[in-house]
This record gives sequence, C-alpha cells and structure tokens, in this order.
Amino acid sequence: MAGHSKYANIQHRKGGQDKKRAQVFTKIAREIQAAVKLGGPDPNANPRLYRAIASGRAVNMPKDNIQRAVDKGGGAGAENLDEIRYEGFGPGGVGVIVECLTDNKNRTAGEVRAAFTKSGGNLGETNSVSNSWRRIGEVRYPLAAASEDAMLEAAIEAGADDCVVEDEQHVVTCDMNALIGVSQALTKKFGDPASAKFVWRTDLAIPVEGDQAETLMKLLTQLDDLDDVQDVYSNEDISEDELARLSA
Repeated sequence: MAGHSKYANIQHRKGGQDKKRAQVFTKIAREIQAAVKLGGPDPNANPRLYRAIASGRAVNMPKDNIQRAVDKGGGAGAENLDEIRYEGFGPGGVGVIVECLTDNKNRTAGEVRAAFTKSGGNLGETNSVSNSWRRIGEVRYPLAAASEDAMLEAAIEAGADDCVVEDEQHVVTCDMNALIGVSQALTKKFGDPASAKFVWRTDLAIPVEGDQAETLMKLLTQLDDLDDVQDVYSNEDISEDELARLSA
C-alpha cells in the first residue's frame, strides 16, 4: 500500500530527523494539547491522547515537555486548535493529503495553497484524493525489536490485520478501532513503538522520476516544514535509483 511517502526515507538518509527534532516536539505537543482539550487528560480514557503521548515517547520527547503539553491543553487558556485536512495533487498527478492543526484557518490555507502553487501542483476539493484511500491504524517498530515471524505472530494475536517490513521497520496495520488494543499488546512484548497512529493508505501508486520527483520532494518538504501541518501523505512511486539520486 502507498501512502507513507518516500520523502521520509530521503529525510532520514540526509540526517534531516535530527535537525527537525525541535519541530517534531512542537507538533506532538500541539496534538497532545488538542487531544486533552477534546477528551481529557487521562490517556487510558482518551485514545487520541494515548496515541499522541506514544508518539512523543517514540522520539524521546522529554517527560516534562509531554506533561507541560497535557497541562496546557487542560488549562483555561488552552488554544482553540481546529483540525483541517487539505487534499491536492502534486507534480505528475501524485495525490497529497495534508493534515493540520491550526489556530488560524486563513493563515494555514494560504500557506498550504502557496506550497502547492509554487511546485506546479493544485489543491483539490475535500475527498478529491481521499476517496480512493483508506484510514487505518498503524504501529511501527524498528527491525531490531523482533524477528519478522515474531512480530507478525504477536501482531495477529493482538488483533492486527497484517505486518510487513517497510522503510527498515516492522509496520503493523489494523482497523482504526483496534489501534489502541494492538499497540498496547505489542508494547507489553516489545516496548514503546516508533509510532502508533491513524494513517492514510492507498493501493494506487503514481510513478514519478526526474524533475517531477525532485519537485515533488520539495513540495512535501515545504508542507512538512509548516508549523500548522501535522502529517503529510502522498502516493508517489519512486525507484530505488531515483531515491538514491534525490538523497545525495
């Protein structure tokens, strides 16, 4: 299934994750705040908060940072953060889904639209991309956490639908309603996952190469760098040779 952009691979190969650590912490903190405001401060009774805190632990977000975000989300002056999903098409007709949390819809819309326009893409209507995608639960572990057979067996026992190796990680997929149970069962066996969240996936992958691939990566980078953007999904199909060129 497509949907986990190869942009992530390129950022990893360039060492981009370390450079973006502060930004990652900020985005997770905003998700924690939004989760607390909507569902309360108890992660055991608030699945969205559970997922957000798990994401923070996975990237070694300090406990103090997590607690401050929880406290801020439950405070009287907590930000009103609106969830917005933008959908559009990048170079080569690649579908792009952009999930945002924002306190200013006009600012966010302008920034997202500008990123698409600059890269020769265009924003579409709601569901113009996602109508052929699926929303599912996903849990990721590094390959060192377990053998492929052990992870698959544990995932199926926990209620997951499948487990494959992708991007040098074990990727466990399940129904959205099963995510909390699956991630909790796997955590007991293998420790905290690298991530546990809802994702967009599709079986439709669009081949891109050359200038189109390069421009697409710039678009995805620009979108991901926006403060209001939480997640970016795209369905490009880029060959390993092309990926190596773009990572150089």
